[in-house]
This record gives sequence, structure tokens and C-alpha cells, in this order.
Amino acid sequence: MERFLFPSLQRMNRISKFYNSSSLPTERMLVSSTKRTASTMSLHTEESQPRLNGHSHNHYDLVCIGFGPASLAIAIALHDKRINARVLYLEKQKSFMWHAGMLLPNARMQISFLKDMATFRDPTSKFTFINYLKTKNRLAAFTNLSTFLPLREEYNDYMSWCASHFEDDVQYASEAVSVSAIINGFGGPTDGWQITSRNTETNQRSTVTAKNAVIAIGGKPRIPVDVPEDLKSCVIHSSSYSTAIARSLPDPQADYAVAVVGGGQSSAEIFNDLQTRYPNSSATLFTGASALKPSDDSPFVNEVFDPDRVDKFYHLPLESRHKSTQSDKATNYGVVRPELLDQLYDAMYHQRLRQPDEDKWQFKIASWRQVVGFKRSADGKRTRLLLRNTSTGGVTISETDFDLMIFGTGYERKGHETLLEPTRELLQGEKEKFEVGRNYQVRYRKDAVAEDCGVWLQGCCEDTHGGWRDG
Repeated sequence: MERFLFPSLQRMNRISKFYNSSSLPTERMLVSSTKRTASTMSLHTEESQPRLNGHSHNHYDLVCIGFGPASLAIAIALHDKRINARVLYLEKQKSFMWHAGMLLPNARMQISFLKDMATFRDPTSKFTFINYLKTKNRLAAFTNLSTFLPLREEYNDYMSWCASHFEDDVQYASEAVSVSAIINGFGGPTDGWQITSRNTETNQRSTVTAKNAVIAIGGKPRIPVDVPEDLKSCVIHSSSYSTAIARSLPDPQADYAVAVVGGGQSSAEIFNDLQTRYPNSSATLFTGASALKPSDDSPFVNEVFDPDRVDKFYHLPLESRHKSTQSDKATNYGVVRPELLDQLYDAMYHQRLRQPDEDKWQFKIASWRQVVGFKRSADGKRTRLLLRNTSTGGVTISETDFDLMIFGTGYERKGHETLLEPTRELLQGEKEKFEVGRNYQVRYRKDAVAEDCGVWLQGCCEDTHGGWRDG
């Protein structure tokens, strides 16, 4: 599942290796800048602006926007390498949460626990999953399980445990809204960045300045069809399933009708979970493909996530990169783990055993159907779906009136463009895209940005670095 919905975990070993490089520009810059800055941390409101060309107490060596797995791996790497930098992490959630909306009961990881926050970079780090188990007095018991795949609930607890070591450096409930260049009063290139954030509880805006910035904000839930305002209460994205389902469907014994949209792992897991969570309800999974398809987790194909593959992929011609990405889609684009497919098919077969007429099944899978719109039912309480037949192009209306529609349709990863919009004029060449170098640093003009400062992107560089798979 993690390679489908939580691709950042597949890349922690890459990030760890990246931050272990002695030639890492960020590391050199941090070490250099810490010699010139103080060691306290604080925020200030817009009513108290910093000295933009000086190093006030509000100036940081590094600000990481977003505090998910990517920024957590950075925090751990800086800690392990004993880099005495002034670092601030801005996180819009109220506390550390790792995809809480998809922490389903008894769900296990689908990647080895060795691909944790530290092991590939430094197996002796205190932040390895094994040391976490030792600290929690569960190492022997976990070993007895004879598995590399812990419960997803346990892995979430592991990352929360890691994050707890950095609480003094994290500003929670702070959503970054813009990153702008600090104007050099002496006419030279910019030597830092001003980051504006919004408190999600008070709506108050604050700013800090930093020599370097990392943007690791994750993806924005994607629903590929416009949802009318009066239907937004009965449409949710898979990313909020576990946290929103009880509010949307409060009675576990009721006979709700639920639509699940999407043919990937998250949709399949939700469709499977609904059958036990609401045993008296009905559910239909709609997929535009001809059938639910298995993921390819074979060892040779899985090497696309290896750290050493980045260099090779990055230096490929643009067309070859595109072909490589397309050929590797079966690793987790619109595919489902074979074990779950077997479980779902078994459930479908039991229905067939009791009822030969598929139209009368309680739980159905509708292939060749893409949701393109909504239509309120006659009583105004439920909703029908406009469905396009992906084989013929014809559009029909679903026969079922649904109480809730759940979209497992992936994520958009363009949030960095909005944050960095004030810096667009500093880009090299064409200014349509924020291109990055091999070390993930945004390519600004050398005459516009000083050599010892920069902006790095995490989680949105699949086109150039590969190995990033969306759900």
C-alpha cells in the first residue's frame, strides 16, 4: 500500500543517501551559515517585520515547509550528522500525522521496515525502526512474527516517535502561503528567502526568513470531476476516509449505498473495508479500466526505487524518462496488491455462489465506468452518478442512488508552484516550470540568487528523478 498511497516512504532511503553526501550544497551552506547566526528559535507576526538584509533572531539557516516523512528524514539526518544549524519546520496539521485517513484496521506495510527514516543512510542511528522496537520493548516479540512488514498502525507510531524528538523545532498549525526572495539592499543577488505562513487556528499570518528552504508539502487530494457545492458533504477523498467515514455514515448497521471511485490500491482497500464496517450496506467500485489489475512488486522491477537509480534516470533524455515512467506504472499507478485482489475476488465468488444475478449483489465492481458528473435523486437526499463508458464513450446514469461517494483518485503535486510564484522571475530560461538539478535544488539564475542559498523540492520531482509513484 505504501508504494501506492505513501510513496515518500519508498524514497526515504534516497533522501537519506542524498543527505549523506559530503558534497551536498545544503549541508555546506548550513555549516557555513551557522557560523554567522545565533541559536534561538522564534516566529514573528507581520506587524514586526525582520531586518531582511541582516541576520535577526528570526533568521534561520533552513526552513522546511511541511513536516511529513521527507522533512522528518531531513531532521534525523541533520541530527545524526551533528550539524548545528538553526532549522524550523512548518506544518499545517495540528500534530504529526502520517496519512491518518488511510490507517485501516489490520493493514500492514507493503515495503520492508528497513526502508525506514535512517537505516539505509546509517544503520547505527537511534532513529531506525529496530531501535524504536527496542525502545518500546517489542523487539523480541516483533522478531517472533518473522516478517519485514509491520502493521501500518505500528509504523505510524514509529514515525510519530521519531517526530517527537523534534517538537521544539516544529511550528504546527502553520500553513505556508508564499516564499519570496529577500531583496538585497546593495543590488546583488538575493541571499535568502522570506516565508509567510498562516496559523490554521487563528488565521494570523507570520513571516520568517531563511538562507535555505525545502518544500515538502506532499500532494493535494485530486477529485477529477467538479463537485457542486450542495454535494460536497457527501463526497470525500480517500485521504480522509478513516477520519471522515463515521461522520458521513454514523450508523454501522444502516443500509447505506456507497460508491467508491478508482481502480487503485486505496479504492480497493476502502471497498474491502466497507464490507465489514457496514455489513448491511451496499457498495459499488467504479473503475475506468477493464478490470482491477495487479501491481508488480517483483524484485527486479522494484529496483526502480533504489537510490542508485536516480543518477541513471536523471541523465536520461527527456523522451527516455517518459518511456521509463510509463513502463514502470505497474509498480503502483492504478494497480492493486495481488493479495488484496485475491481477497476481493473470493468475496465476489461467495456472492455469486448465493446469487447468480450480479445486479442483485450487495458489493459490486463496475468496470469500464468513469464518473463524469452527478445528478441529485428525486427525493434530493441521495445522488446518482453520470458514468462514461470508457470503451464506447456513451454516458449513462447510475441505477443506484448513493448516500456517499469516495474518490480514490490520487493526488496533484503542484503546490510548490503556488508557494514559489513570487520567485518565478528568478528562474533560468523559460519561466513556465520550476526545474531542479540533480540535488533537487530549484534552478534560479546565478546572477539572481547567491551561491550559498537555495530552494529544494521534495515529493514533486518524478519527471526528473523517477521513483515517485502516486496512488
